[in-house]
Amino acid sequence: MTCLECNKELGYLDHKNAMESLGVELCHKHHDRMKALIKKYDTPLEAIQLYYGLKEAGVKAMLEWWDGKKSVDIAISRVKLNIEIDSAYERLTEEQAIHNLEEAMHSFKNGFTTIRIPHIVVRYYLNETVRNIIGIMEGLKANLKTIN
Repeated sequence: MTCLECNKELGYLDHKNAMESLGVELCHKHHDRMKALIKKYDTPLEAIQLYYGLKEAGVKAMLEWWDGKKSVDIAISRVKLNIEIDSAYERLTEEQAIHNLEEAMHSFKNGFTTIRIPHIVVRYYLNETVRNIIGIMEGLKANLKTIN
């Protein structure tokens, strides 16, 4: 058992605390950083789990990246992909849907693609979600090469 961020060996308590609260293996220092991130940005747990799932798959992603207008849950700048984790999709109102559409428009105008992933998909299908995001990245990379 090692920290997914710094590869430091984890003791039983560090492992247990991080897994129970975040669902990922982190040392005390990085566990505290993630807890502070959650408090500051209201980051969904699934965003943290997806971030580390992508990291384990070799994807260089950023958590809570500022896009010029707001903080994005996960950004993969190499292919201009923003990922938002929807934790309240079952209560989507018309106003929220329009807001989401406006945010997507803002991203597109800046050359970014934004995808919204329901939190439940990450929670129960993390590996499949990572594979699909890698597939999306491959498609975006191919299109970026075509455009440039």
